[in-house]
Amino acid sequence: MNLLSIVKRVDFKNILKVILLGLSRPHFIIPTIGATKDCILISSKIYGDLHNKNGPANAFRHALWNFLIAKRCFKWQKNDEVVLAWAKKVTDWHEDSFPNKKLPKQMDLHNNEVGRFIFKMNSHKSEDEVIELLKQMAVKSNKINDSSTLSEHKNQMVHILDQ
Repeated sequence: MNLLSIVKRVDFKNILKVILLGLSRPHFIIPTIGATKDCILISSKIYGDLHNKNGPANAFRHALWNFLIAKRCFKWQKNDEVVLAWAKKVTDWHEDSFPNKKLPKQMDLHNNEVGRFIFKMNSHKSEDEVIELLKQMAVKSNKINDSSTLSEHKNQMVHILDQ
């Protein structure tokens, strides 16, 4: 998917929001774009197209994305709180800008939070080490439905569909 097709899917209000977000931390733009591209490449290499469904591979992708954004931005600003807040803002913006049904959105937001938690606990580890950890977590991902309470799955990946 190219940049123009992505921009066409986002309304003007959300385009302005992401511009303002980028202007608030311009030194994080390049690492965030790189983290996003690499996350898609890694997820595709490991899971093929399954990471686009609402299964464990998707949980992996969302957690990895947040971890990579935080890890890569940390190289520019050595402050956990700042990079974790940035990763949350960017990925929350994405969820708001590309609307999803309620349960998949809750799942994505939950798995994003898991990725930020993994960064907090494992910021000293290499990306490859964390990818292996996230793959193990994806295998243990918990299946949820509309009656699930996500707080019962704190720091654990969740998914909707079996793969």
